Amino acid sequence: MNIFDDVQGFQWDSGNFLKNWEKHSVSTSECEEIFFNQPLILADDKKHSRTEKRHFALGKTNGGRRLFVVFTIRKDTIRVISARDMSNKEKTIYEKREESDS
Repeated sequence: MNIFDDVQGFQWDSGNFLKNWEKHSVSTSECEEIFFNQPLILADDKKHSRTEKRHFALGKTNGGRRLFVVFTIRKDTIRVISARDMSNKEKTIYEKREESDS
């Protein structure tokens, strides 16, 4: 089963709407874009899944910016917890996937 099967959209509220912009200059639209572009690398974030299941994604925006996004799925929405530019190690992993998908 795909974790996105029942997802209908994104959840943005005062708690997470501006946080990623203020901390890392990542807009809400950039966060959303990575989920529609390939490749999208997903993994469970077991270390931080205490009160709810969290996941992280490596993906790229429509403009080619490579982002690391931590998110959870609440009912039928994706709630982004944090987003930032990929680290060098994450970029290497992502680029290898891009090459293998080509």
